[in-house]
Amino acid sequence: MRKHYSILLLFLILFISCTNKNKSKQNPVSSDDSLTTYLSLANETTLSQELKQKYNRKAFDIIINQKDDSINKVNLFKIANRYYNMGDWNSYFETSKLILKRSENSQDTVNTAKAYTYLGDYYAKKSVSDSAYYCYYKAEKSYLKLNDNYNLAKTQINKANLQFSENEYFNSEIAIFKALRNIKQVKANDLLYESYNLLGILYNEREEYTKSLEFHNKALVALDDKSIPIEFHSKSTSLNNMGFVYLNLKDYNRAKNYFEEGLRQKDLFLDKPSLYAMLLDNLAYTKFKLKDKKELPGLFYKALKIRDSLHNTSGVIINKIHLAEYFYSENDTIKATRYAKEAYMQSRNTKRLRSILETLKSMGVVDPRNASTYSKEYIRINDILQKAERKMGEKFSRIEYETDEIKVENTNLEGQNKKLLLIFGSFIILAILLYTIKNQKVKQRELLFKQQQQQANAEIYNLLINQQNAIEINSIQEKKRVARELHDGVLGRMFGVRINLDSLNKITDESGVEMRLNYLTELKNIEQDIREISHNLNREKSELINNFVAIVTNLFEEQKKTYATKFLAYIDFSIKWDFIDNTVKINIYRILQEALQNCNKYANASKIKVEFKKLNTSLVLKISDDGVGFNVNRTKKGIGLQNIKTRTIECEGTLEIKSKKNEGTSIIVIIPIKKAQKPTI
Repeated sequence: MRKHYSILLLFLILFISCTNKNKSKQNPVSSDDSLTTYLSLANETTLSQELKQKYNRKAFDIIINQKDDSINKVNLFKIANRYYNMGDWNSYFETSKLILKRSENSQDTVNTAKAYTYLGDYYAKKSVSDSAYYCYYKAEKSYLKLNDNYNLAKTQINKANLQFSENEYFNSEIAIFKALRNIKQVKANDLLYESYNLLGILYNEREEYTKSLEFHNKALVALDDKSIPIEFHSKSTSLNNMGFVYLNLKDYNRAKNYFEEGLRQKDLFLDKPSLYAMLLDNLAYTKFKLKDKKELPGLFYKALKIRDSLHNTSGVIINKIHLAEYFYSENDTIKATRYAKEAYMQSRNTKRLRSILETLKSMGVVDPRNASTYSKEYIRINDILQKAERKMGEKFSRIEYETDEIKVENTNLEGQNKKLLLIFGSFIILAILLYTIKNQKVKQRELLFKQQQQQANAEIYNLLINQQNAIEINSIQEKKRVARELHDGVLGRMFGVRINLDSLNKITDESGVEMRLNYLTELKNIEQDIREISHNLNREKSELINNFVAIVTNLFEEQKKTYATKFLAYIDFSIKWDFIDNTVKINIYRILQEALQNCNKYANASKIKVEFKKLNTSLVLKISDDGVGFNVNRTKKGIGLQNIKTRTIECEGTLEIKSKKNEGTSIIVIIPIKKAQKPTI
């Protein structure tokens, strides 16, 4: 009937065109009539692809020269629809982009949203999931603003399908239930069917088979009002899906009944050959599981032939996997291996990781000698797939965050009364006030902490200063003692020797020589006494230098007494502590205290090691332990680590923290040594 109709339509067009050639001046054919005709022919299923594209291009040439208004955009959408039906994806994409550009220029929100949906469909077909998600999300926000519940729900279902294809089952489920809430506002059995059908498929993938069957039954009920065209064969789709659930449940008899009922639907092969082939393959596989070999492998071959003619690569791969399994059970390993390898090679060419995984399973079964190789490859590709899926899920979240331009997802604010505005304004003021109070409290806590920190630093500094004063007093007393010794002892003895030597100038005999020798010996003794005094002074200076070392050593001794953890310490004696500023020493001491406290509280270590080293013109402090460690990148930095960082910055130094789970922790602080104006303690 369709064929006869199209031939008659062509005849009429040719007749009209011939008549118009003779009467073109008297009665010209309007462009609107030609446009309607071309659009009708471009959608005629009985015409060849070449002819349909030709008529669609002619229709486009007429539309593109017309005024850019809402009717013009409607006609452009018709052009895009025909390209979609033909599978001419490049032309479909270019037409959709043109509609989007024109709609945005004219600030046509309705057609802008629709154009984004069309572009989302294009990217979904091309498996560019992130771009498809972006377009659907933009459309969703526009429909939400327009309060268009039908198209909003439809777009949310598109998003859900996309998320399902990327194994984002949880977010897909949320999107479907959002769509169902919006469907309640309008009568839309087609969307209700799509939602229930997708939920059934989703729960089947999650192995929640009872829920899956519940929603598939709801989908069938949604078909009862006949609002969905029979040519879509939605019933056959649902029957196939329910059969697949029973196949997973290993209830092969029920699965077989559903597949057979699906195949009995009228004109299924003519309208949906891909669905017909799927049902055929599933029926064959169910018969194989039931050991009913009556029509096998004929049914498999029939399904494979249809899928091959449709260039349905994913279906061909599944078919060949089933054939490989069937022939392996028949002990025909040659055919089994051949089909498994063909499926494997085709899945490699498609670069679809899930298909590759399925074929690797099949190869492992039919080729057991190389099963370990296939198993390793399966694990490797499965890891890649999981990372890719996780990355895509993160992309979806990032797209929503980056493209969310609507601050309040409500109806249009125009027309709201003054009272609502006042309440809203009061709420904003209250929120700002609460935020300000909270912010002030945070600042006060920070200020209090800084004051406490400064007070602690001052206490340490005063302690060090008092210690320095005590040392200086002792030093002055020691200097006085040395001066007394020099004045009363050494100088008196030297004066006596000098007087006696002067008196010997008049004595020239041998007794004078002997006396001179005695006085020279006395001078040597005086020299030795002066050397001992000098050595004592040097020792005193060394003790003064090492006072900071003594403070640190006391801290180490306290650590050893208090905790059972093995403690090791090393201090490089080449470090000139007297030329290091007091502020730096205080900060080093505090860093050391904080690090040891963290080790004792959290590390659960058996050994702690502290090292002070000199590296060129820098002082290096390293604190390490063999404790439980932590993830430096993920763990939230506590106040202790923040204090260490702050103190290092105050010393103009650098901080490096190395740690891994169960591998211990090391903190390395490198501080440049700057000479103080005068030696410190």
